[in-house]
Parts: sequence; C-alpha cells; structure tokens
Amino acid sequence: MTTTGEERARRWRLILGGAEADGTGHSLGEIDLAIDQTLAALYAGEGEDRRAGLGGSSPRVARWLGDIRTYFPSSVVRVMQKDALERLELHQMLLEPELLDSVDADVHLVASLVALSGVMPQKSKDTARRVIRKVVDELMKRLEQKTRRAVRGALNRAARVNRPRHADIDWQRTIRANLRHYVPEHRTVIPERRIGFGRRQHAQQRDIILCMDQSGSMATSVVYAGIFGGVLASIPSVRTRVVAFDTSVVDLTEKASDPVEILFGVQLGGGTDINRAVAYCEQHIARPRETVLVLITDLFEGGDRKQLLQRSAAMVASGVNLVVLVALNDDGKPAYDHELAADFAALGVPAFACTPDRFPDLMAAAIERRDLRAFAAASER
Repeated sequence: MTTTGEERARRWRLILGGAEADGTGHSLGEIDLAIDQTLAALYAGEGEDRRAGLGGSSPRVARWLGDIRTYFPSSVVRVMQKDALERLELHQMLLEPELLDSVDADVHLVASLVALSGVMPQKSKDTARRVIRKVVDELMKRLEQKTRRAVRGALNRAARVNRPRHADIDWQRTIRANLRHYVPEHRTVIPERRIGFGRRQHAQQRDIILCMDQSGSMATSVVYAGIFGGVLASIPSVRTRVVAFDTSVVDLTEKASDPVEILFGVQLGGGTDINRAVAYCEQHIARPRETVLVLITDLFEGGDRKQLLQRSAAMVASGVNLVVLVALNDDGKPAYDHELAADFAALGVPAFACTPDRFPDLMAAAIERRDLRAFAAASER
C-alpha cells in the first residue's frame, strides 16, 4: 500500500514530536494528539524532563499504561513498558499494587519484579506474585509438554541395549533396524541386531543441575531457567538440582516444584563468581557419567578464571556432560565474554545462546550425549 504525502507528514510529525524544528507544519487531530502526548511522556528529548509526562502518581501512570494499550498493538505495548521501566524510573511506582494489576505482563516485567522482590512491601509482593504466576503459567503451557516429551524420549533412547533379553526386546525398532535383512522367500526379517530397553537400576536415570547466573544482565535467562527447572523437577526419572549464583551461591532445589518460588528465591543483580558456583555443583555430583550440568552465564567472570577452567576440565574428564549457555531467552544476540567462551570450546564444551523453544531439544541431545556443536552453530546464525 502506497503511503500518501499526508500520511507521511503525519508519521514524521509523531516521530519528531512537534518541536519548532520538526519542519512538517502538520497539525494533529484529537486522536493523533492523544497518541503524541502518550509518546512524548516516554520519549521526550534529551534536554527535557523525562518524568514530566507521567509524574509520580500511580493513577497517572495507570492511565498512561491504558493509553498505550489503546493506541498500540500488544507487541509495541511490551516494548514501551520495557522502555518506561528503564527511561522513566518506574521501578518505584511498580511497588504499588494497583499499578501492577494494570500492566500487560511479559518476561521482562517478571524479571523486573523479581529484581524488586526483596524491597517490596508485602501487599505489593502478593500482587507481583499474581502477575508472575500468570506469565509463568502461560510459558508453562507453551514449554512444559515439549520438554517432558523430549527428556523422556531421550531417557528411553539412552536406556536401550543391543543384546536384550527376550522380554526386553523393542520389536518395533528391532524390525526397523534390520529391514535390510528381509528374506522374501520366508517373508520375514532376520534380526541380526536386537534392540531393547535396559532394566532401570535407579529411580533417577539422570542427574541434571541447572546453575544460573543471577547477575542483572541475565534477568530474562533466569526467568526461563526457573521455569525449566520446575518442569525438569517434575519428571520422576530425573533428579534435578537448581542453583543460582552471583558472588555467592544459593541452592533453590527445595523450591524446584514451583517455578514462581524459584524466581522469588533469586536475587537479581550483583557480581559474578562462576568458579565458586561450579565448585558448589561439583560437590553434589555423585554419578559423573549420569550427570548433565547446564551452566547459564554470560561468562563475565569476577572470580578465578584459571581455576574455573581447571575445575571444568576435571569434571568433563570424569564424565560430566557440561553445557554452557551464554543466554536462555529470545532477546537476540547476547553480550558475553568471547575469550572465556573460546577457552571452554577448547575443552570440548561449546558456549552458545539458546532460545526457550530449542531448550527441550538441547536437553534431549545432552542426555543422549550427542554433539552439541549444531546447536552452537544455529545460535550464531
């Protein structure tokens, strides 16, 4: 559709904000003027008071949030909410329950609420918990079934043996694997290789440790990691440990049955000591070859880099399947320490970003000890 000159002038007028130098000479109707005021409240010029448009009162901010939902699609609303948190310093205003109830919640807002949870009054914390619960429930609907299916399938495949007893033969896969040995005159397949399921010797077939960096730059990754931690903890054949760290380490495993409780146990912000976190995880590895350690961090190490690499190399040598994710979100290409990522790659541990939708397949591949370089290559595209 061709944009008319009048429409182009209107758009430029809304973009430029109507200052004397905008050069459009275009006047706005009633609705466009309301849109212009809504935009100006957030995107005022560098020389203006950015908070002047919204002020400090909750009702005015709530009206502004209502306005942006009226005039803009939901995808734009979420961008503007995120910008408002950063540009207009709304963190303090978000402590007011009536404001929290008026917000369109998404992962970024959840991350902001988690960061504020330690300083919220109780009535606001109850409201924040409802907002977080809503987002977590929506994400669980999208991610839980796929994760369960991928992990259980990987566990079953990992448990197969090639010389099973008769009662343990998986006939469907055995026939498929031996189709080339079909004998036409007998109208049958001669199974030279039998595939079956191994008898489970342990209630938990795999130990999975999610170790997540709770520094401020990892906020949305922590939200997704908390959700996946809850899903994995609900799978009976997996023993899951959830660990969060900055310069200290907190074990959230007891909260793992509920992702919301995991998130409220996180303290976003602070420094980073990856080596200390890996050392803690190392103490809880009883079966190295049956353990997958997922380290979620941007690798900006404030601790002992040399010891971190030595410790990681020793774990890999013992049989631990170490996976390093520099991000677990949909936020695009992340910032991370490329030098330390290269050091991990030299240990045979590629460090890469992963979107939430790909994480279930990644976990399946890790459980089966498949080569993860394909996932790393996909993250670079």
